[in-house]
Amino acid sequence: MATVAFKTLDQLQPAGKKVLLRADLNVPVKGGQITDATRLLRLLPTIQELAQKGARVIVVSHFDRPKGQRVPEMSLAPIADALGDALGRPVTFADDCIGPVAQKAVDAMQDGDVVVLENTRFHPGEEANDPDLAKSLASLADFYVNDAFSAAHRAHASTEGVARHLPSFAGRLMETELNALNIALENPERPVGAIIGGAKISTKLDLIGNLLEKVQVLIIGGAMANTFLAAQGVKVGRSLQEGEMHDTARAILAKAREKGCEVVLPVDAVTATEFKANVPTQVVAIDAIPDDAMILDVGPQTVRDLCAKIATLKTLVWNGPLGAFEIPPFDAGTNAVAQEVGRLTHEGRLKSIAGGGDTVSALRHAGVTKEISYISTAGGAFLEWLEGKTLPGIMALESVFERALPI
Repeated sequence: MATVAFKTLDQLQPAGKKVLLRADLNVPVKGGQITDATRLLRLLPTIQELAQKGARVIVVSHFDRPKGQRVPEMSLAPIADALGDALGRPVTFADDCIGPVAQKAVDAMQDGDVVVLENTRFHPGEEANDPDLAKSLASLADFYVNDAFSAAHRAHASTEGVARHLPSFAGRLMETELNALNIALENPERPVGAIIGGAKISTKLDLIGNLLEKVQVLIIGGAMANTFLAAQGVKVGRSLQEGEMHDTARAILAKAREKGCEVVLPVDAVTATEFKANVPTQVVAIDAIPDDAMILDVGPQTVRDLCAKIATLKTLVWNGPLGAFEIPPFDAGTNAVAQEVGRLTHEGRLKSIAGGGDTVSALRHAGVTKEISYISTAGGAFLEWLEGKTLPGIMALESVFERALPI
């Protein structure tokens, strides 16, 4: 996806105005408690800036998958309370996102107030991008600010449709995400590398295809690497791999050679006969995997090779762990490479951009989240951007920007 032109809060004068803020309040909840408040915390700068400038901030978001029905346990009411705690100021809640209930809550606002409206997905028109729902949402406000990059890959009423009705701007989190991704792939400092891990090639074909056009080094880890190895005749024992994807893997390697992209695969591996925590393991060369064993992590020589290769790069994009990091000792390879990436980034020698649920968890597990240049919590939107796909929520901002330009 090419660099997108968009307006930011720098171009918005919100004093005394009602601002519809599309946020991502879809935080993980277990037993009624938020288990990770990262998305709330990342939203605070935009809300605080708008409120301090005298805006009336109307927050809308989806939560979970109620499928157009009103599901009490998927209400945003407790999330609104948590947002208020994070902001350190009162946040009111309205039991609907449109209609008389929402309008009453908005009408009661004073400058600097914040209100959270109920789950947009309680209405079937949200995911259908219903024009009437988008128009109803837009009728509540004077301006629209999208700060939910994580939902930008969805053409929904609150992410794409509403931008057709109001002057639209990117929030600070959206701005930061777009700038980071621009640094990563659209206007990077070269040489550029990517680490792509995970279980299956079949789920990341578009991603790999797009990266081959943009990076000079492609490091492949996780069970995906097993498929590439097996496709070249390497015996991988009982390791997870996709036999039906061997032709595809060979085609990817051929395309990489054509594009001048170096594909880096493991040269040794940590193996075990059982996939359990702290089982006996064996480190072997990649061409000596025992028939009864599984590859569960990259080996120490691979770690050394990867760290040396990464040290030659200026920009690194990371999506997916190198091994089964959730279970020790198979987290060692991912941890070691992550810590080296963190060190190089901290020293100013590398720009590192990472994203995807497992990737964020792996970097947190390795203790390097503060060292990485930028970590996206956007999940699907981050992946689709890396795949080169058009994100409707972003393109809506660009379209509004273009309409606002003088003729």
